[in-house]
Amino acid sequence: MSPRLAHEPGHSWLGAPIDARPLFVVEQAALMAMLRGLEPADWSREAVPGWTVRDLAAHLLGDFYGRLARDRDGHQEGPRLAPGETLEAFIHRINQEWVDALARVSPAALTDSLELVGGQVARFFETADPGAPSLGVSWAGIDPAPMWLDCARDLTEFWTHRQQIRHAVGQETDLAPQLLSVVLDTFMRALPHALRHTAAPVGTQIEVSVDGPAGGAWTVTATGDCWTLAEPSAGQPAARVQMDADSAWRLCTRGIAPATALARTHIDGDRQLAEAACQIVSIVY
Repeated sequence: MSPRLAHEPGHSWLGAPIDARPLFVVEQAALMAMLRGLEPADWSREAVPGWTVRDLAAHLLGDFYGRLARDRDGHQEGPRLAPGETLEAFIHRINQEWVDALARVSPAALTDSLELVGGQVARFFETADPGAPSLGVSWAGIDPAPMWLDCARDLTEFWTHRQQIRHAVGQETDLAPQLLSVVLDTFMRALPHALRHTAAPVGTQIEVSVDGPAGGAWTVTATGDCWTLAEPSAGQPAARVQMDADSAWRLCTRGIAPATALARTHIDGDRQLAEAACQIVSIVY
């Protein structure tokens, strides 16, 4: 399981806070080692629908610059929501605008920029106050979110994009538990929000477990008004969902559909509750 911080009562439904801050240095080193090892032809391979490896690297650079500008430098200028535009549409629009603008930047220049700016991002997070209010995390249903969750969310995004590049060039998922355990723990903070429309008697529990060294178990409990990841009371879960780590992270990022994840999942108890838990999404989608 991932490193934890002290509980914050106002956010207890999100579960125990996660301390992802020291891991940005580790993720940054893994990203740079991978990018430095790519062949010239690899940069043109499709990493996600509509984006090449080069495009995804450009997107990561935009994320790095955005974090530093907003939270380190207090920079307030930049794109704004258009009238009637949803958050999801806004994010997809500005991401594409950035990638289009960087089309003239070579892979070598992108890599050098990612090394420079990514190192600054890692240093920023090392000293961030985990309890400070920060950007909302829409897939967890909280705005503003505590910095610990916003920070962990960024780690999951950087890690996920690195896996997408790995897959594009024929490499398997990096299942090293030092990072993946924190990624999975963060992704599971979406469970209460994913279940917000699922009615169940107060005290009903669903347990989601992930096998392997990076895995763990998360229990979400119905309170009447919402679902919570706070420490569960004694009792047996009404439903248990068990899956492997590779299926879990792909489900949370919609690399696989819930139906595919369910086919790979072992379920005990109430299947309807288990299927509701497998609707989890831990990205802006």
